Amino acid sequence: MPHISKKKHTYKIGQPLRHYLKGHGRSTDIPIHYPDLKNYIDSVALYDKKGKDTLWETCIFGPEAQQNIHTQLLQIYALLKVGGDMRVVEHLRVDRIDSCLYGNTMPFRIRVINKMNDNFDYFYVKNADASRIYGLELEHLLSPNRISYLVSGDTLIEEHIAGIPGDEFIKNYLNVDGFNSTRIAKEFVKFNERCLIRLLGDMHSSNFVVQITPDFDETNYRIRPIDFDQQCFEGRKNIYLPQFYKQNQAFVELVKKYISTESIEQYKREERAMMLSRIKAARWPIHNLLAAMQKEEIAPIQNVLNLGGELANYYNSNRFTKGKNMGDLLRASLLQLLKK
Repeated sequence: MPHISKKKHTYKIGQPLRHYLKGHGRSTDIPIHYPDLKNYIDSVALYDKKGKDTLWETCIFGPEAQQNIHTQLLQIYALLKVGGDMRVVEHLRVDRIDSCLYGNTMPFRIRVINKMNDNFDYFYVKNADASRIYGLELEHLLSPNRISYLVSGDTLIEEHIAGIPGDEFIKNYLNVDGFNSTRIAKEFVKFNERCLIRLLGDMHSSNFVVQITPDFDETNYRIRPIDFDQQCFEGRKNIYLPQFYKQNQAFVELVKKYISTESIEQYKREERAMMLSRIKAARWPIHNLLAAMQKEEIAPIQNVLNLGGELANYYNSNRFTKGKNMGDLLRASLLQLLKK
């Protein structure tokens, strides 16, 4: 199993990344920031429907502060969803503010509920980390998924990514009658390839979700990352390959059982071709993002050198040994994709 060296510290947003965020509509002004939510007076443990501790705590604010905070959070929700049109939140209220104490960014999760029909949605308020923001933007540009997020100062606002957590999917869905093992195995092969090419690490089953979409005669699956803290950070190639995590072994076994070696290569080529088309469609945003990343430090130099050496051996290309930072290595990875 790949070993994460140690807890990654938060990297501040540098001016090159801030310039990119402003130029591409990701930077905005918001009425309340991450530190403001830390002023709650108490908290209680949050349990799921089965009575299991979720490791989140529901925050309790004073009555006057709570009213102001809820109004400001609804304004942020409107910014995230519809560019600030407050008409969409007329029938909404903030139902709960939860805090997670074990994550790198110690996020707050905001539950917004519709007063008319009790339908609900979530979004997150986090301490901004440059690595995570690069990961979110790369997911938006290079994957089949679109991501909505905003940055204001050192505060990051993220939409909720719906889906079944990977570990829960393994427990409750893999052995269900009618489950299409071949399709989820194919998706895992493609997900594995995407993570390596765009250098997204730590993709064990707790850090991604599985989305299930019924088709007219079958069921489709898509694996989506929900944790981007390990974007271009670790210095070992296998960190960026989900197949090597023991938590993902059930998916690996499905690939071995249902997908031939020839089909694995076919699916990898398909994913590379799709990523290539996305690069062509978003040529200038990707160029600008990489240019920003190449000017910033988001990983220790030793990690850069180690990863560059391993990727050079893996691809049999000295392009990676010339990298001086993670931005150089990611650009080299995408150029390798073009070569293939």
